[in-house]
Amino acid sequence: MSIQSVLILGIGNTLLSDEGVGVHVVKRLQALHGELKGVEYMDGGTLSFTLAEPIARAEGLIVVDAARMDSSPGTVRVFHNEKMDRYLSGNRQSVHEVGLTDLLDISRLTDQLPVQRVLVGIEPESLDWGESPSETVLPAIDRAVGEILSILRKWGKK
Repeated sequence: MSIQSVLILGIGNTLLSDEGVGVHVVKRLQALHGELKGVEYMDGGTLSFTLAEPIARAEGLIVVDAARMDSSPGTVRVFHNEKMDRYLSGNRQSVHEVGLTDLLDISRLTDQLPVQRVLVGIEPESLDWGESPSETVLPAIDRAVGEILSILRKWGKK
């Protein structure tokens, strides 16, 4: 499978410990593999409608975020396409201005939903004040980077 344009979107508030883990993953990935052709890295922060356009123009979308999955803190789980949609459509509370579901719905309504989309979720331990992930979640950054590199290989990007 060959995907021409990929957006890797890290979501979260980096002032709230594990809540910002998605942003930390994307920054690490960009530092290690920022030269990949056709791959855009973006700090999505706490989400806003301004992200609708970059999502719509991507053929492949990889979102990295802290995710409640009823797992041990630091667990990394990957949700592809419809599994991502099902996970997001469940009773997921968002502290963000808009939810990822809202942004994907905008893409659906304009027939610009990325052909391939993936959520890389990391189970948080702490959402308290702190500028770095908890000791339990910190090792998950490298595991998430590994998962993303595997996806990029399958998409013909590595």
